[in-house]
Amino acid sequence: MTFFRNYLLPGFVFQSVLIGGGYATGRELIEFFFASGPLGGVLGLLVAGLIFGSVLAVGFEFARVTGAYDYKHFCRELLGPGWVAFELAFLALLLLILSVIGSAAGTLATGFGIPSLWGTISLMLLIAVLTFTGSETIKRVLAGWSLLLYLVYAALFVLAFQLFGGDIAASFLEAHAATGWVSSGVLYSGYNLAILPAVLFAVAGLKTRRQTVGAGLLAGIIAVIPALLFFVAMMARYPEIGDQPVPASYLIAQLKVGWLELIFQIVVFGTFIETGTALLHAVNERIDAGFAARGRQLPRVLRPAVALAILLFAMFAGERIGIVDLIAHGYGLLTMVFMLVLVAPLLTVGLWRVHRAGMAGR
Repeated sequence: MTFFRNYLLPGFVFQSVLIGGGYATGRELIEFFFASGPLGGVLGLLVAGLIFGSVLAVGFEFARVTGAYDYKHFCRELLGPGWVAFELAFLALLLLILSVIGSAAGTLATGFGIPSLWGTISLMLLIAVLTFTGSETIKRVLAGWSLLLYLVYAALFVLAFQLFGGDIAASFLEAHAATGWVSSGVLYSGYNLAILPAVLFAVAGLKTRRQTVGAGLLAGIIAVIPALLFFVAMMARYPEIGDQPVPASYLIAQLKVGWLELIFQIVVFGTFIETGTALLHAVNERIDAGFAARGRQLPRVLRPAVALAILLFAMFAGERIGIVDLIAHGYGLLTMVFMLVLVAPLLTVGLWRVHRAGMAGR
């Protein structure tokens, strides 16, 4: 149990936050890796996993030696006055992800014959309840759901190979030469690593460098394995699957396994809850740090209130103001911003401060 809490739990929490905007529908994998071909996509995901693990290892250790477990404190320690740049980019990303998962939750609900509005409202209420429960409960829920998700993705992979193994093999053998997979892996990891400060609550109990570095490296592996299984399974319908708005639904429909489709839809809905909860919990922890600086504590009842307020604004912004379209059109720019204000500083300034702390025996 100690090994799980110290070395595996942070990875499952990271994977929980990553998947809602990272690969739950399969569309994200298509956007980043499809152009590189089947083999190139696999190589690109391996590059992303390597970067995930390396950056998370440094980030977790940096949080330990600085005592920075909320994203404001973390970014101030890392960026100094430049922390504002990260906060603005993080808020933009937050609005984008919350708007997307809210809309996606509504779409999933219609598949069960439920009005889309009720799907969105259910998502919002469940996120609000979880943000009220606190860090320990959130960690347990995220880890438990991630284990269930692993089982579902493994089942999807096995069934795809049983039914379409020859098609998958042909896709890899006949596809064009892999190109662009390094840049795809770098960009995919840079964008998704923006959530790193949102999972720091999961490493607050780690005491040694061995624990933080081990947890970070394992988190990279834990996060990328389901994506690899999913991507390989999607190659059963290469290249036509690239034109599908929701590749996951298309692939499962091809398998014609009713029970898997039902379970997959439920699990995906749960991933939206996970992602939204962790991101909004990070906002609550950032607000609580501000209260603590004044010798006060964020009232517990305000946590779900803050979560609901941000969710409502994100939905309104996405539907009425068009802010999501604005952010989406600047997607490449947002990715580069996170590379510049988080990944690059962590692998330079952060690594140097971690080394200096090690020399001092911390």
